[in-house]
Amino acid sequence: MPEKKYGKVAIGGTFDKFHEGHRLLIEKAFQIGEHVLIGVTSDEFGGIKGEIEPCDVRMSNLNSLIKDRSNYHLARLEEHYGPTIDDASIDAIVVSPETEPTALKINQIRQKKEMKPLDIITIGMVMAQDGKPISSTRIRRGEIDSCGKIIQKQIKE
Repeated sequence: MPEKKYGKVAIGGTFDKFHEGHRLLIEKAFQIGEHVLIGVTSDEFGGIKGEIEPCDVRMSNLNSLIKDRSNYHLARLEEHYGPTIDDASIDAIVVSPETEPTALKINQIRQKKEMKPLDIITIGMVMAQDGKPISSTRIRRGEIDSCGKIIQKQIKE
């Protein structure tokens, strides 16, 4: 088995309406990290995105998905950066193109604190059947399912 590249890798998100993009993000983190720190937005912080599942539900769903692993820690995020701006043991962060600007800001903050910057690993967006990115927002709207399949609207006569 190839050796992991990083000791501790961070990922973060709302993880609402869990979908293939979330799965790819998590798989990449476990692929490159000995230990994975997963930040899940709290109800208060995540609520700025609109109607989302309660944080306890989202954390439980994640725990169910990765229950066969022991090398992770799940924590609530109360703001954008979580422990990444204070924990010098974190080596890297895995992000989507959508969240890459947050990772860049984290590194600016770490630099001001004279901490080593995180390596930023940006994964591609997972596309839905219509060629547009899969997102929790699109799933909530009923446009697609969690695999990116288009949901046909029922036309009422």
